[in-house]
Amino acid sequence: MSLKWSDSLDIALALDEAHPDVDPQYIRFTDLHQWICELDEFDDNPEKSNEKILEAIQMNWIEEKD
Repeated sequence: MSLKWSDSLDIALALDEAHPDVDPQYIRFTDLHQWICELDEFDDNPEKSNEKILEAIQMNWIEEKD
């Protein structure tokens, strides 16, 4: 399965699996962007992200942690 920027919940789940000890509430968007692009399943243009997309992914990740 390939992940695109629009797959915010699936990306959040993959990030939680890849970084289980991270509290996503305190992650910087620059780090979040890098970690997303480093996911094996991620297959989208890194330049197509924006603050709104990163925030949606972060919110999903926070919700999954709760």
